[in-house]
Amino acid sequence: MSAEAAGEKPNKSLWDGGISPFQVSWGKMYMWFFLVSDAFTFSSLLIAYATIRHRYAEIWPSADHVFVHFPFVDAHVPLAYVALMTFILIMSSVTMVMAVDAGHRRNNKAVAFWLFWTIIGGFTFLGSQAWEWYHFIHGSAEGALMYEDRTVAQMEGEFTLLLEDGTEVPGNKAGEYFGKEGEHSPIKTIEGDPVVIEMAGFRKRSNGMSTEELISNGYMFEGDAAKKIIMANKIIQGANLEGNQYGKVTFGNFFFFITGFHGFHVFSGVIINIIIYLQVLNGTYVKRGHYEQVEKSGLYWHFVDLVWVFVFTFFYLV
Repeated sequence: MSAEAAGEKPNKSLWDGGISPFQVSWGKMYMWFFLVSDAFTFSSLLIAYATIRHRYAEIWPSADHVFVHFPFVDAHVPLAYVALMTFILIMSSVTMVMAVDAGHRRNNKAVAFWLFWTIIGGFTFLGSQAWEWYHFIHGSAEGALMYEDRTVAQMEGEFTLLLEDGTEVPGNKAGEYFGKEGEHSPIKTIEGDPVVIEMAGFRKRSNGMSTEELISNGYMFEGDAAKKIIMANKIIQGANLEGNQYGKVTFGNFFFFITGFHGFHVFSGVIINIIIYLQVLNGTYVKRGHYEQVEKSGLYWHFVDLVWVFVFTFFYLV
């Protein structure tokens, strides 16, 4: 009887609120609860994005045509800057691992050192994301033609826009001439040698059609046939409330919301790490005798890093 009673005692003490039933502090457990719920949120957003993208697969913008800018490089370098951003965030996760390990060893100086570099990595990622957003919002210099139904046509090569009022606008200056408002004469023709009209993310080719058929079907033409009567009335640059230079407007909506939501998580993590960093410098955790707060912050930071891997895969690679 006494043995049975002795066997019941630990069971009662585990679940009566005295200690954690999973040998984990309540702080860590609630952090895991939060991360699981947040994972559901990001999963829902990415599933919604994948569903819409599949629905409009033929006209969905291609990431390697959209994200081509790199600081101080004039040439297009598809996805290179995004890859650099990803590397920076992954390295900040490595420095966080080092900070947690230093906390286990009660090395206060090392914890401060690695936390500092984690914070630097977080700020660098946020700055890189702001730079990417800036170029995505402002787009390329030539912009794209936007039709009344809000679809767009992108041009490559050397071409000239002839407006209804007789003004000729070089293709590489079209965006500067029209600006964001597009309050100029409707475009009458496009002329060039050659001209590639890229409709909503994929190139339409002539396949031996006559000039009349090319004009009526909106295909690409070269040489003397490089002329197309169109009804576009404005140039759209970048992705904004007016439209999306790169194609489907929904692409921009998803991009801003999901990457912005993730960026908010990164910013929150940086603020939390700064607070903990100041506490480490103040000797708070030396007095407590443990660095559990660093571990909890590390869980959150690794989650943010992992989520970005999925965002990177869904938006940029697939």
